Amino acid sequence: MPTLIHRRVAEAQAGTNPTVICRMPSGWAVMCDAQFLRGYSLLLPDPVVPDINAMNKEQRTAFLYDMTVIGDALLEVTGAFRINYEILGNLDPALHVHIIPRYLSEPEEKRKGPAFFYDRAFRESNPFDPQRDRDLMQQLAAAIQRRS
Repeated sequence: MPTLIHRRVAEAQAGTNPTVICRMPSGWAVMCDAQFLRGYSLLLPDPVVPDINAMNKEQRTAFLYDMTVIGDALLEVTGAFRINYEILGNLDPALHVHIIPRYLSEPEEKRKGPAFFYDRAFRESNPFDPQRDRDLMQQLAAAIQRRS
């Protein structure tokens, strides 16, 4: 049964995924559905694999490098002070990495912990919006392209 990650990659390949920032050597840089932290992004591998251990050395190297390129772009474009990277894989057997900008403007008790420590209602209070987020996505794509 295809996972959400499989569906999102298929939509990216078809040009119908509105969250796509850009294509990268290892997959797709996309905006997260929840934008409670401005610029929260994901890297989706293409092709989708169950986990990073299913990749060979070259695929792992490309995927992890692309992950950090997105992080560099987020630092440049958003003014975040740090980037959190999370590869969990506990829910669906489909590799993806959360790339989460962290801001000094966050409450200190939240800033010091994982982004998932924000309550669910707050995390869902600011969903991805293709119009609002278009400029940010274009800036991120340009910053990623300069580094690739």
